[in-house]
Amino acid sequence: MKVTVDANVLIRAVVRDDKKQAQVAAGLLKRADVIAVTLPCLCEFVWVLRKHYGYARQDVVAAIEALLAVSNVQVNRLAVDAGLAVLSAGADFADAVIAFEGKWLGGESFASFDKRAVAVLTKQGVQTQLLH
Repeated sequence: MKVTVDANVLIRAVVRDDKKQAQVAAGLLKRADVIAVTLPCLCEFVWVLRKHYGYARQDVVAAIEALLAVSNVQVNRLAVDAGLAVLSAGADFADAVIAFEGKWLGGESFASFDKRAVAVLTKQGVQTQLLH
């Protein structure tokens, strides 16, 4: 079976706050030949762990790295690595993914009103524009 998972499946597998859903999620993940994890799924996963469950940045990074270590998980590794670098540096995972994909789509710079995102992405070597 090849499956694309929603963020709530990953959340249940990691947080285990609903025993029944956690068991179902774990069973699905164990049975799957391929687990496709999209960038929007990971962005939502990070946001929910940080904002709803109060996970520290390093714990979210560790959860994603554990997911990446599973042999049947497929992700856009370059975009995820960019997201992890920025998340580890103190900004949002999603901002890095947006900047990465934007460059892939032909954008020359990342534009935002978010000072922290622009500062961290600039340090990562991304061309940025801080809007006022």
